[in-house]
Amino acid sequence: MTGLILSSYFAGFVAAAFVCGRVIERVGHIRAYAAFGGVVVATTAAMPLIIQPLPWLVLRAIIGFGCAGLFVTTESWLSAKAQPAERGRIFSIYMVGTFLALGLGQLLIGRIEIKSAVPFNIVVALVAVATVLVSTTRAEPPQIVIATHLPYGRLAREAPVAVAGAVLSGLIASAFYALVPVWMHGRGVESATIGLVMLAAVLGGLAFQIPIGRLSDRFDRLIVLIGLGIGLVITAGALVYLPRTLPAVLPAAAFFGGVMSTLYPVCVAHAHDQMTADRVVAVSGRLILLSGFGSVLGPLIGMKLMERFGIDGVFYLMSAAALLLALLAVAGRVALGSMAHRERPFGILAPQASVVAHDPRGVPGRPLSS
Repeated sequence: MTGLILSSYFAGFVAAAFVCGRVIERVGHIRAYAAFGGVVVATTAAMPLIIQPLPWLVLRAIIGFGCAGLFVTTESWLSAKAQPAERGRIFSIYMVGTFLALGLGQLLIGRIEIKSAVPFNIVVALVAVATVLVSTTRAEPPQIVIATHLPYGRLAREAPVAVAGAVLSGLIASAFYALVPVWMHGRGVESATIGLVMLAAVLGGLAFQIPIGRLSDRFDRLIVLIGLGIGLVITAGALVYLPRTLPAVLPAAAFFGGVMSTLYPVCVAHAHDQMTADRVVAVSGRLILLSGFGSVLGPLIGMKLMERFGIDGVFYLMSAAALLLALLAVAGRVALGSMAHRERPFGILAPQASVVAHDPRGVPGRPLSS
């Protein structure tokens, strides 16, 4: 049931990918943002009132739907208004803010009473403030552009590694961000320690974005994916055998988070390399859907493995997924042969568990001790 509740958030995220674009097309960016924000506020406020598994499963799915709508609206607005020459810089600033907020959220875990209504009220207040800011802005929203249709199967034929990578990266990220804190909490680890470990992973994701992006722009992206996959395999294996102490775990968690958070954007950039320019928007939408499906599977499969093998089973799952991605990238590189690398800008994207996504319709066993 825990796995289902954790996965329901990502299920709502996937469902939103089919709807958000049409909502934005119908009512515009500002009204859509207010509507999605209202969904998140109302549902979050209801969670401490109904603390039961089945209601929470539904409520978390609705929150996932609303959060996806918020991010889609925001990023499609930025992508549409920014000039091509400055789009990378704007999204870099946007993602730096996102990662810093994620890190602050991890720190708050150890400083608030998690079993009270306080954390829910914090979420309600923040989303309400964001809705007020967007609703009262004098900035002109972008004009709506209908997305170019992409037939199913076309992307898989043109960029199979990117398709597989989107699913596997979503599985890895959701398994890590959903199950590692659950396991630590179940082993009696203090909330502050849990927050530090997850903060290390988030900060690692922040630190790796620009360096890996530059590498993927300068070299063959499949080679970069191979390196990332191997790095993730090694780090996940190390986390199985390292002493469960903060000095040993924190650096490994930071490196793991950095590699994990760059898998998806490299896959996106590789897919755009293989497709024509008029398909860019539709490609982004399909990849975020695939990543969402992988995110649903991560907690479900990982929880089953954790029941039998403990947290080691989750790391073995992530290691196996990363190894499979690396092998697929090797096969893809061999298939492409000596084709010239076509450069496309690397977009900095958040880890899937943070639920940051480009517009799917059209716009881009021992407890830890301190």
